[in-house]
Amino acid sequence: MPSFQTVRGMRDLLAEEAEVLNFVMSKARETAKLYGYREVITPVVEPYELLSAKAGEEIRSRMFTFKDLGNRTVALRPEFTASIARLATGALKNEPKPLRTLAVGSVYRYDEPQRGRYREFYQSDYEIVGVSNPEADAEIILLTDRLMRAVGLRNYAFKVGHIGVIRGILSQENVDEKTQNAILQLMDKREFEKAFQLVKSVACLSTLRGLLTLKSDNAFDTVGRLRKHVEGYPNASASVEDLQKILKIVTEHQCPIATVEPTFSRGLEYYTGMIFEVYIPELDIALGGGGRYDRLIEAFGGEPTPATGVAHGLDRIVMAMRMQKTTPTTQNKKRVAVIPAKEEVKGEALRISQMLREAGVSVELEVMGRKMNKALEDADRRRIDFAVIVGERELEQGSVVLRDLAKREQAVVTISNLAKRINPEY
Repeated sequence: MPSFQTVRGMRDLLAEEAEVLNFVMSKARETAKLYGYREVITPVVEPYELLSAKAGEEIRSRMFTFKDLGNRTVALRPEFTASIARLATGALKNEPKPLRTLAVGSVYRYDEPQRGRYREFYQSDYEIVGVSNPEADAEIILLTDRLMRAVGLRNYAFKVGHIGVIRGILSQENVDEKTQNAILQLMDKREFEKAFQLVKSVACLSTLRGLLTLKSDNAFDTVGRLRKHVEGYPNASASVEDLQKILKIVTEHQCPIATVEPTFSRGLEYYTGMIFEVYIPELDIALGGGGRYDRLIEAFGGEPTPATGVAHGLDRIVMAMRMQKTTPTTQNKKRVAVIPAKEEVKGEALRISQMLREAGVSVELEVMGRKMNKALEDADRRRIDFAVIVGERELEQGSVVLRDLAKREQAVVTISNLAKRINPEY
């Protein structure tokens, strides 16, 4: 018989890994509720035309694309934003604005597998649709800050830019949109010389090269330098002022903005305004990122609609938590094994198990028919906190034996008081 392995770039998440990932997902959902975002569930498979329209060449080349049995070209979603834009032009078109959505789940890209990069990975995606004010962009950054704190991460920081600055320069120098996209793709990879080779105007080239020299240790100092640098480019100047307003809001809320990067460019063609990423110094990859995309919904057949959003890489957040030795609070819940001492008390053991579950206690009933010593060894090996030993003699007194497996201590406890002894908060 063949020994099957997972497809390259795909993973099995075993119990402890799944528990941590689910913890992060739960915090993403809690954050959504705090900010008024409502969860939607979109298909994993979408029309290729939808997903590819504004994704950018880098992502288009890495999509899982195939023909379905109806000979339609479809693809596995590489991100959520296109699906949310589809909803905004259809099922949610008449919903009151702003429209705030959350999507959580798996996405797919045919990337080269490496640390923190898989072909199937998990994201939480927040989008706010229908508002162009800088407060919306600030909200997306602030809820990301909240999520990082909620999962227990430390020493994270934000890198911020504004794609409107570069596009404002290029548009004024009559660089067509296709060439702009190619330039931004190369700048995203930090291949600046290749990007500059696509620029024909000497003035434009000089201005773009100058952006490389503006970054400083202080975000507002960088913005000041950038403001002076793009004088004479009205649209680029307006983008700098927009960035200034966003930074003012988020820094007033003690959000850790590390840098403003004038040449910062993310690999999606649909961005039109502020862009950002969140990271920790220990990792050389972003934990999440997003920005403003005011023309995407219109490109999908909707009315002109401003929007901004962010996607968080949940696998990378889990990796960062492990690196910082952050323990999910859900893992502190007590686990209990209920062990019947004899065949005759199995029914009572099941009843006690159900009673504890009703009290919110995680219970594993011994169902293998093991002898007592073996059952206790098994519970200890699986790091269960307590064993409830159900014996005939104790049952006659309305009691059981409660054994603390870590402390190697035990006591006779009345069944009515059992849940309270295991979980004092009950």
